[in-house]
Amino acid sequence: MTKFLPLILPLALSGCGAPSYNLFGAYFPAWMFCALAGIAGALVARLALVNKGLSSEIPYQLAVCTAIGVIVAILVWLLFFGL
Repeated sequence: MTKFLPLILPLALSGCGAPSYNLFGAYFPAWMFCALAGIAGALVARLALVNKGLSSEIPYQLAVCTAIGVIVAILVWLLFFGL
């Protein structure tokens, strides 16, 4: 294990290269904004399913709304911070 320590230590000490933005005097990572957008997307999807009456028709609603939230978060990341 000790012979691998010089190889593992730089990986553990390296910082994350994610962009961060200064808001109200504090730096917030970009992934946090994407996570909030994903949560909002999942909530909107849930409300749309309930309002359209599809909540009783679609099985595994938690998985469906979670997947929609992840898709929204990834799309926000790609549109604003990626490519």
